[in-house]
Amino acid sequence: MRTAHSVADVRAAEAALIAELRRTGPGEDVLMNRAATGLATACAGLLGRVYAARVVLLVGSGDNGGDALYAGAQLARRGARVDALLLNPDRAHARGLAAFRGAGGRVAGDAEVLDRADLVLDGIVGIGGSGGLRPDAAELVLRAELGGGLIVAVDLPSGVDADTGEVVGAAVHADVTVTFGTWKPGLLIDPGASHAGAATLVDIGLGDHLPDPAACALQDADVLVPFGWLLPTADKYRRGVVGVVAGSKTYPGAAVLAVGGALRAGAGMVRFAGPGRVADAVRAAWPEAVVTDGLPSEAGRVQAWVVGPGLGTDKKARRRLAEVLDSDVPVLVDADGLTLLAEAGGSERSAPTLLTPHAGELGRLLQVGPAAVEAARLTHARRAAARYGATVLLKGSTTVVVPPDGPVRVNPTGTPRLATAGSGDVLAGLAGTLLAAGREPVDAAATAAYLHGLAARLAAEPDGAEADLVAPGPVTATDIVAALPAAWRHVAGA
Repeated sequence: MRTAHSVADVRAAEAALIAELRRTGPGEDVLMNRAATGLATACAGLLGRVYAARVVLLVGSGDNGGDALYAGAQLARRGARVDALLLNPDRAHARGLAAFRGAGGRVAGDAEVLDRADLVLDGIVGIGGSGGLRPDAAELVLRAELGGGLIVAVDLPSGVDADTGEVVGAAVHADVTVTFGTWKPGLLIDPGASHAGAATLVDIGLGDHLPDPAACALQDADVLVPFGWLLPTADKYRRGVVGVVAGSKTYPGAAVLAVGGALRAGAGMVRFAGPGRVADAVRAAWPEAVVTDGLPSEAGRVQAWVVGPGLGTDKKARRRLAEVLDSDVPVLVDADGLTLLAEAGGSERSAPTLLTPHAGELGRLLQVGPAAVEAARLTHARRAAARYGATVLLKGSTTVVVPPDGPVRVNPTGTPRLATAGSGDVLAGLAGTLLAAGREPVDAAATAAYLHGLAARLAAEPDGAEADLVAPGPVTATDIVAALPAAWRHVAGA
């Protein structure tokens, strides 16, 4: 699992490690030298040939600029021509600047060096920065981006909030980010993640001093937990019985997709409750589903409910939602169910609740615009989790899962292929099955998002290989349903 820590926790861990190192003798810049060595090594790998390469450092005040200067010194010793543009010469890191000059690095007096750079190091603002870049820094960054050299961010792209990923004003768009000690939430969550490029982590020894993470991202191994169908004593009830309340005259397909997502996720049984035409569509598509032409209370016992995809917002829909929310089992609310929940101002529940909005739906839950949500995804997801006493899975370019308390989960398998009608209905059914199997909402949501994105990538490749973000092959929601078993096999290494 990729874990990320807040700025405050990183600062505390650094202070603890520095105090420990001082007791054993190393100088106070030992952490900076470790970071600089990792940074210089990464840059050398990107350049391929260091000798005679043109490297430019954008150096702000403080330790971030110091990291860049020390790394620049190492590259200069290996034969690179390294120029530093000091944004605030009087406040540049003194020891780093001395080391840089001692290695043959040069302080440039003109930004023209950016036009010929093979690589530009962004050491303007570190993890303690806030807000956008100042005009002079923004002008240099724009010139660097137009110059065509690789842009490598030091620890975090300048202008990105390390704790939230928010970008307010101008910010660096890095090709690569080399971060130190631990991942920062802002590198995992959009819009910051889209500014980071390919991110890599340099270990500087903070591990023993870091507390529980503020955010984490699953990897294949984190999905490998025993599910009912893997147990020799399994039966359909132990695998989980999930109820689905979805679809309407206008959107019957939403019900078909949600039920399909639940079945392909491995549910022992899916009970569907809905009006006649929708029920008929579910029966035709999924004869293994247990279908009731009626209300949720008539469907039989379930271990979790999924409610809302394509449900509509009329009186009948309100009644169906109310019946589900009155139950004593975990409930996932999606799509139209979220609109109705927002109108009602919430619901008092003792059992766990999982909300799965996109930005527009989260905006309705919080009475803000979708653009505001997209600009501060983590902040608004946290607000909704606190306000509704629920776990919130905010869908989008980087899906975040926010419990009422505890670490945030960030999904790394997202792909633009998921931006297709009905894919959210599939996700709802998938996550609902994991709830019915006994998973906590945050784990069910994070695992479902991971498999959902992976299935979309697998569906894009005819031979079943995992596609990258730019490989050809659009997919539909039906394709994603069909690819879910392959996603399970992928994480199982089968």
